Amino acid sequence: MHGWIAYVGTVLIPAKAFWDLDLYRWWMWQGLHQGTWPVLDGDWVYPAGAVLPMLLPALVDAVGTQPYAVAWSVLVTVLNAVAVVVLLRWAPRPGDPRAVLGDVDRSRSEPALGAWWWLAFLLLLGPVAVGRLDAVVAPVVVVALTLALRHPVVASVLLTAGAWIKVAPGALLLPLVLVLRRPWRTLVLPAAAVCVVVVGALAAGGGLGHVTSFLSEQGDRGLQLESVAATPWLLAGLVRPDVQVVLNDAITTWEIAGPGTAAVASGLGLVLPLALAAVTALLAWLRPRSDAASTAAFLARGALLVALTLILANKVGSPQFVGWLAGPVVVGLARPGAGGLRAWRTPAVLVLVVAALTQVVFPIAYDAITLQQTGATLVLVARNVLLVVLAVVGGGGGGGGGRGRGAGGRGPPPPTTTPRVSAPAA
Repeated sequence: MHGWIAYVGTVLIPAKAFWDLDLYRWWMWQGLHQGTWPVLDGDWVYPAGAVLPMLLPALVDAVGTQPYAVAWSVLVTVLNAVAVVVLLRWAPRPGDPRAVLGDVDRSRSEPALGAWWWLAFLLLLGPVAVGRLDAVVAPVVVVALTLALRHPVVASVLLTAGAWIKVAPGALLLPLVLVLRRPWRTLVLPAAAVCVVVVGALAAGGGLGHVTSFLSEQGDRGLQLESVAATPWLLAGLVRPDVQVVLNDAITTWEIAGPGTAAVASGLGLVLPLALAAVTALLAWLRPRSDAASTAAFLARGALLVALTLILANKVGSPQFVGWLAGPVVVGLARPGAGGLRAWRTPAVLVLVVAALTQVVFPIAYDAITLQQTGATLVLVARNVLLVVLAVVGGGGGGGGGRGRGAGGRGPPPPTTTPRVSAPAA
């Protein structure tokens, strides 16, 4: 599957599918051959840690476009393989008390289900599942969520490191902090240690003044064409001449321009943090008390809800953002106690459909969408509507079946003994 996507991106349609990789290569070529590095020598659109995954393929070849893209594809393939191994090795052994499901053999099969689902998701999402920076952090998120309850320090380190590559993984610390007994020691301190290391390295390289530049670089962006918030204007643009798709030359992105779009783009800069705060408050209300199974379900559902919030309340709607949904669903399907296929069937199917529609949007029909052609535009509209539906049916149950305070405080008290493995409620 990875070989097919790499073939599409390096041979069939490299200019469309893997264009971003050539930008990464150019940045690294400047650093290696001219001594001008992102962040160290100027503001940059990405967090400082993004230099590392971009640099590794450049050590193979920073001059040739195709060799760099092939090396990048190998890097993503290796990272995804590591994540699959972690998923498969997570399965509890027969008789393991951590297997909270009634059927131990069934619980052992769920990690394989999660792994197969993830491969299907990557194939349906297409080139952006490999040829963008988000492809590097996706396996990091899968590993972090898989290990979160057993090894929270490792999860904290991985999610924080991922945030220094692409901000989104850092937001997944929100549901995790709500379920840990000692979050300061197991979550906050490890995350702070990673930040100290990164900022210290930047200070040593003379880039301390640019450490937060990725935040300000996004401020001038308009309402991106693919964003969910742009959906009403996408439809209006089919019949109104005053709604146009325009190219933002400064950052090479397509945006929607029309009455009210500038105000919405500006407002979403405030809405996004407020939405994350509201989601955190909702999760705090819904969090389970002590049952291990409901805690696992809560973490996966909470992570999905946070990822959806980052997409729905964002003025940037790049197609690779859909990859943020994969980690929570993979862990929900794979982790014994998180619900498995019975609890995750609807979100899993919806995310696969969203991934397939996103590949149609980019790279297949993207040119037609920028030209405001009706058929291609309606595909994008359908994808955006499904994301909203997914937020209602998939992430709305933030408690993930947990029986805690989300039921108005009328849930049963915490169990005083370990539930029997054979109990139907488990």
